[in-house]
Amino acid sequence: MRLMSFENKGQPGFGLVSGDGVVDAAKRLPGRPRSLRDALTLGLLADLRRLESTAPDIALADLTFAPVIPDAGAKLLCVGINYMPHIKEMGRERPPQPVLFVRFADSIVGHGQPLLRPLASAQLDYEGELAVVIGKRARRVGRERALDYVAGYSCFNDGSVRDYQRHSQQFTPGKNFHHSGAFGPWLVTTDELPNPRSLRLETRLNAQVVQNESVGELCFDIPQLIEYCSIWTQLEPGDVIVTGTPGGVGAGRTPPLWMKAGDTVEVEITGIGTLRNPVVAETVA
Repeated sequence: MRLMSFENKGQPGFGLVSGDGVVDAAKRLPGRPRSLRDALTLGLLADLRRLESTAPDIALADLTFAPVIPDAGAKLLCVGINYMPHIKEMGRERPPQPVLFVRFADSIVGHGQPLLRPLASAQLDYEGELAVVIGKRARRVGRERALDYVAGYSCFNDGSVRDYQRHSQQFTPGKNFHHSGAFGPWLVTTDELPNPRSLRLETRLNAQVVQNESVGELCFDIPQLIEYCSIWTQLEPGDVIVTGTPGGVGAGRTPPLWMKAGDTVEVEITGIGTLRNPVVAETVA
């Protein structure tokens, strides 16, 4: 099952993707949830599955893709340096515990929406990643049960402004420039992807492959990440863990390869789909 968030004629919504259309779930589910995060909080995945045979209400072509979880109140926890090739290319040692930072909701866009190369820097880098969307409240969850708390998976581009990221040991400034990252195109539920380690991630910049790695090569895998995060924070439905990027980032190349206006960047993960975004230059408001 593919679930997406969207804007339709300026109004937010969410639904179930069916062929070239979308079933408008907000109109059909009990409790009238306003967002995909609300539906997860209300435990409505089974109700969403019952809509799979329903005729679409809206054509995909008529919608604007929003981030899969656009809600400002959701936690967006990102993992740094979590593939060995990326650790090596960045000149770091394998961390003893996951390296975490946060992104804010206004730093990301949906599938097809432009990434902004900021006025403050030319060092906008791509980072293709697998995103894990939490499906039910998780607190102090052991890794052996961790996948039971996952609603599904999506693609993520953790667009990074490298010079601002390096201003200190904290990554936050370089990871939160306005509309510098992307999340989508949709969430694929775990019944279709029971083994995330079998997935393969590929990032392309202007159709050229720049990252290609098995998700099975994560240093800290998804159960470990859920276990670790749920020790120190209560994970809620709709919270997101972005699991880290493979080697091949622009900052690790000689010369560096930065995204620029006119580029197109794609993150494709087997079984999920392709997140595609153009890059434009930020302008003075």
